[in-house]
Amino acid sequence: MNRFVIAAWLCLTIGVFPARAADRLYTYETDVPYSKLDNGKELMMDIATPTGKGPFPAVVCVHGGAWRFGNRKDMEGWAKFLAIDGYVAATITYRLLPDAKFPEPIIDCKTAVRFLRANAAKFHIDRDRIGAMGYSAGGHLVSLLGTTDSSAGFDGKEYPKESSQVQAVVDYFGPCDLRFYGKDDSAQSTCFTPLLGKSFKDDPSVYLAASPIKYVNKDSAPFLIMHGTRDWLVSVDQSREMNAKLKEAGVPVWYLELEGANHGFTGKDSSKSTSMVAKFLAGYLKK
Repeated sequence: MNRFVIAAWLCLTIGVFPARAADRLYTYETDVPYSKLDNGKELMMDIATPTGKGPFPAVVCVHGGAWRFGNRKDMEGWAKFLAIDGYVAATITYRLLPDAKFPEPIIDCKTAVRFLRANAAKFHIDRDRIGAMGYSAGGHLVSLLGTTDSSAGFDGKEYPKESSQVQAVVDYFGPCDLRFYGKDDSAQSTCFTPLLGKSFKDDPSVYLAASPIKYVNKDSAPFLIMHGTRDWLVSVDQSREMNAKLKEAGVPVWYLELEGANHGFTGKDSSKSTSMVAKFLAGYLKK
C-alpha cells in the first residue's frame, strides 16, 4: 500500500486525541454551514462552546489525511477538550483530493476563520484571539494560516470585511516546505501533482508557493511546532527549518522534538505534546 495512504489512515485511527468527558461544561453544535461554494455545496463545521457568557478565545481544528482523506469528526476529541479548557473550538470540513486543487483547501480554512469573526457575538468568541491547530496536512494548512495575509491570494470571496489571520498556530508534524518531495516519485504521483497541478520537475515554483516557509515574516503568528525524529512521512528536517526560519524573523516559536516518535504520537509523547499545547494556547490566546 502506498505510504501516503497508510499515513492518511494513521491520522484517522492513531488515537492522538485526549479523552476528557464532561459534557455539562460545554455545548456541541454540529453541521454549522460556514461556506457556500460556486457549485452550491455547503461546507460545514462543528462547534464546541464552553458554558458561560464569554467571550472566549477560539481555535480552528484542521484534520490531516494527505489532503485526500479524513473529515472534521477526526478532531472532535480535541474540540471538546479545548472547550472544557475555555476555548470555542471549531472542527472544519475543507475540500479534498481528487476534487480539490490548491489553493482551495487553504481558502476554506481562511473562510472558516473569517466566518467565526463575522459571527463572534453569536458563538461567544473574542474575535481578536483566534488560533488554529492541525495534524500533518492539517499542520500544513494551519501553518499557512499563521504566515499569510490577504496578499498571498488565498482568502477567497466570503466575508471580505473580516481578517483571516490567526493569533497562534499549533503545528503537529506538518510539511512546511513542499520542495522536500521534489524527488519523491510516490509523493508526486499520490499527492502533489494532483494537488498542485504540476510535477516538481515541470514547475518547482508552485511547490514553493504552497509552502508555509515561503511566507514567514515578522508579523507571522506565534507557533508551536511538534515533530518526531523517526517520522517516515514528513521529515523532521522540515520542522527544524521552519523553527529556524521563524526565529530568524523574530517570531515567537515553541519547538518540541520527540526522540523516536513517528508520524503520530502515542503514550507519553501524546501526553507531553498535549500538555505543551495547553500551555502554549493559554500563553497566547487567554488574557
